[in-house]
Amino acid sequence: MITINNLDFSYKNVAVFKNISLEFKEGNVYGLLGENGVGKTTLLKIISGLQFPNNGTCTVDDFIPSERNPYFLQNIFYLPEEVITENTTPEYFINKLGVFYPRYDHSYFLNLMKELEVDYTKKFDAMSYGQKKKSLLACALSLRTDYLLLDEPTNGLDIPSKALFRKVILQHGVSTDFTDLHGTTIIISTHQVKDVENLIDPIVILDHDEVLLNATFEEISQRLYFEYGAEKSDEALYSEMMPGGYINVLPNTFNMESKVNVEALFNAVRCNKKKIREIFAVGKGH
Repeated sequence: MITINNLDFSYKNVAVFKNISLEFKEGNVYGLLGENGVGKTTLLKIISGLQFPNNGTCTVDDFIPSERNPYFLQNIFYLPEEVITENTTPEYFINKLGVFYPRYDHSYFLNLMKELEVDYTKKFDAMSYGQKKKSLLACALSLRTDYLLLDEPTNGLDIPSKALFRKVILQHGVSTDFTDLHGTTIIISTHQVKDVENLIDPIVILDHDEVLLNATFEEISQRLYFEYGAEKSDEALYSEMMPGGYINVLPNTFNMESKVNVEALFNAVRCNKKKIREIFAVGKGH
């Protein structure tokens, strides 16, 4: 489990996080959402040990990421939005990387490349941006780490490739041949909410220097009601026009069931920070 307690981080004199606390429990596919510049990438780098908090703690299982313990490093992988690769093939790239990861599975890599419709013998420089992104995703998944951190993984993918991305992530999460029964904890940082809407659960929403929400779909549907109707509601936390009517996000005062719309949720949280904290009974920064 990833545990963050009272963490502060700043770039020079610009605060990114102020006293934030949250947990990422094992075996889930988390959606880490927020506008550009709120610290999503920074948080992934802190968890993976690439940046260090100014105050507070971040622990992954029994490890402190900033200590860069080899046993910790072989069980976590951070895939940034942009990766600089030499003019090599994906197979050469992963064979060089895989020696540092005890559970690296080459046959799984080959299967993923086939599933993602990319030629593993083709050099990166000859690939489109989307092909390169899919190749690196296959590399990351084939390492079989306990923790996988993906930063904007769907940027640059076309519509069919986004569907393939969702498919392989779901298959990876339910794989039965993992050494550890709890499977991989995946954190997907994105502002492309629609790309991962049916993939992520729980959801973490960051704002400038604070955590606005950290909740499962079940918790969200218990506290908020997503109404699809012909009219805009004056009681709504957020309303948006859709074909044929409106989607209204309201406090779920009558305990009714509804389907969570992640994009509408994100906008409702962003526009009603104080009210959302009250509804979900969380303190500022938690």
